[in-house]
Amino acid sequence: QVQLVESGGGLVQAGGSLRLSCAASGRFFSINSMAWFRQAPGKQRELVAEITSGSTTNYADSVKGRFTITRDNAKNTVYLQMNSLKPEDTGVYYCCAQVRIGVVDFPYDYWGQGTQVTVSS
Repeated sequence: QVQLVESGGGLVQAGGSLRLSCAASGRFFSINSMAWFRQAPGKQRELVAEITSGSTTNYADSVKGRFTITRDNAKNTVYLQMNSLKPEDTGVYYCCAQVRIGVVDFPYDYWGQGTQVTVSS
């Protein structure tokens, strides 16, 4: 079984910074892309940033220039550095990883439990 455990959320004032971490554990062959999504109250879950196994990144337009996604493949961990936070960044942030359990298996999306980020104005 694969588990994703997130940490680093919290309450911060506008203009502040937070760093989220998500570590994958369990028995698996490899992890392809890893990503962060967020969901604000009453809104759909949206992609914030993603990073491939080769460290190619993609960001939502709303966070470009403020957020940075990185990963440590040796630790099976993905990070999200969030700077210049705005109240509209508030939401539950979820980690997602495309995990290949066995060498011949198709990748499957696994999700973390979510971590709350609240930005006050």
